[in-house]
Amino acid sequence: MSEHSLEHELRWHTSYWPLLLSVGILFLAPLAFTFYFVYNKPFLAIVSLGVGAPLTLISIAGWVKEGMEDIHGYGEGLSVWAMPFFIVAEALLFVGFFAAYWVMRLSAPVWPPAGTPEMPLLVPIVMTIILVSSSITIHIGEKRLEEGDNSGFLTWLGVTLVLGILFLAFSAFEWTELFHEGFNFKTNAYSTAFFSITGFHASHVLVGVGIFLCVLLPALAGRTNVAFVRSASMYWHFVDIVWFFVVSQIYFW
Repeated sequence: MSEHSLEHELRWHTSYWPLLLSVGILFLAPLAFTFYFVYNKPFLAIVSLGVGAPLTLISIAGWVKEGMEDIHGYGEGLSVWAMPFFIVAEALLFVGFFAAYWVMRLSAPVWPPAGTPEMPLLVPIVMTIILVSSSITIHIGEKRLEEGDNSGFLTWLGVTLVLGILFLAFSAFEWTELFHEGFNFKTNAYSTAFFSITGFHASHVLVGVGIFLCVLLPALAGRTNVAFVRSASMYWHFVDIVWFFVVSQIYFW
């Protein structure tokens, strides 16, 4: 192994971003949920989210930036092969959420429980169209990049970002409307499942948007790692597929 290769190998494996990301996720999910639902400490839950959310996004940005600037390509193959393993792990988390929902749904004498307002159907349909469109746009952008059309890639990546942010905006709008109707996390079993599953999915969309931003900024300066773009695209398609389960089970069943 050459001296430069050894130096790169050491730099890649001693990155501190994965550790910071793990700490961010710890504050973002387990601690925040535990404070709110187990110990009934909403203020501590908010503080935990306030620490975890920015730390998670900053860690993702730093980690992706580190890989995007890997101009020699020693780490390129790792991201493409590692992403499927990550997706499988995340898919199993969603399976846990859905399994709990199915048990409640099938064992309840009446569903939805009392206190559940009439759920909007137009909003999830629009959100589905937005997310499917974003999968198409990132696929087109990936193809443009492979063809050497950096300008076309930037255009389609920008469109994908806008669609992802629009999806999150619709999610925030829907949650706000439901809160105004008195439908919140603790209204009944359905509300807990609804906000947990849709919120968990929205957090994955937020991460995807963050990854695309981390791809966009170096790309504007002419530094684009094709392997990272493929990995980001793969992750986004996974988020899109999961949404079909969310919308079919939570809204239309």
